[in-house]
Amino acid sequence: MKACGVEIKSNEAIICIMSKENSLYDIPHTRVQKLALDNAGDAEEVKKFQFTFAKLMEDYQVTDVIIRGRALKGKFAGGPIGFKVEAAIQLIQDLNVQILAGSFIKKELSKSQIDIDFRDTGLKQYQEQAFETVFAFLEGH
Repeated sequence: MKACGVEIKSNEAIICIMSKENSLYDIPHTRVQKLALDNAGDAEEVKKFQFTFAKLMEDYQVTDVIIRGRALKGKFAGGPIGFKVEAAIQLIQDLNVQILAGSFIKKELSKSQIDIDFRDTGLKQYQEQAFETVFAFLEGH
């Protein structure tokens, strides 16, 4: 199973692709670590973002996309452009897209038998939340 964890920050989708086979985890090097929606008010830009994201998932043969959930209101609520990014990803054909709550991610990470030091993954620091999201998903499956 190959999955992609996504953390949405402002107008960016920060990604981490990971696969799990026979209890072994693999994090392939990807050509991009984040995709941005530059002008959320322009339908063509939204379509371009969606196409680029879908192509990236197709190229790496990702079947599941897991988006880290964000608050809908309150102090830590996601912004409107972030929700547009989320919707663009959710509407991609042939991808199983799920949103995982932060509480689920914390629970899965705490009960995991595998202790991975993030610094040893070779990922960029800003990818840590996306990494935790996909790792929690794969641990739960």
